[in-house]
Amino acid sequence: MTPELLVKKGVCMLELKDTFKKEVVSQKEYILLVTVDAKSYKKVTVDLVNFFVNEQNTPGVYVTLNKPFDTMQRMFSISNIDTRLLIFIDATSRTNAGKVDNCLYIGSPEKLSDMSVAMDQAIKALPTAEKFLIFDSLNTLNIFNKPATVARFVHFITGKMREWKVKGAIITLEKETQEDLLDELTQFSDARIDVGSDE
Repeated sequence: MTPELLVKKGVCMLELKDTFKKEVVSQKEYILLVTVDAKSYKKVTVDLVNFFVNEQNTPGVYVTLNKPFDTMQRMFSISNIDTRLLIFIDATSRTNAGKVDNCLYIGSPEKLSDMSVAMDQAIKALPTAEKFLIFDSLNTLNIFNKPATVARFVHFITGKMREWKVKGAIITLEKETQEDLLDELTQFSDARIDVGSDE
């Protein structure tokens, strides 16, 4: 049974953590939509990964469309997050490296089919029953793809998250994401938290 749809406007970071734990932490699988403003973006991503890895000791997949793998891995390591529990999918670095340790390089957010295959491979490579997937971030897809293509991909990826039985989080910058796409994704999600700046 999924939790009721939750929409919280302008919650501070402490409230995000408390609300998140109260609404979905007891669920074995769920899809959480997190909309953030630019000032809160880095803290929210670190807090989410920290919750899964450090507090729940759960391995997972982190899909990054904004920053390269090495930048994200360094950011998480500085925050004392054990990146050995993460498989990264890097859709921003222009490289032909293929698979390097715990990262699959896609090369571009335009390659939605490659991204889907990489997510499927990464999820199946994790040895535990409990696992998570963080998709960061939805609004970047809008820059490289047509709105209708993004909408279809959103529908597809939320369906796959259900099939994989993961704890999933989709992050997006609220002001840079079309309202109709947010509404559609909210319908596919079990919970939605909108995070404003602490200021």
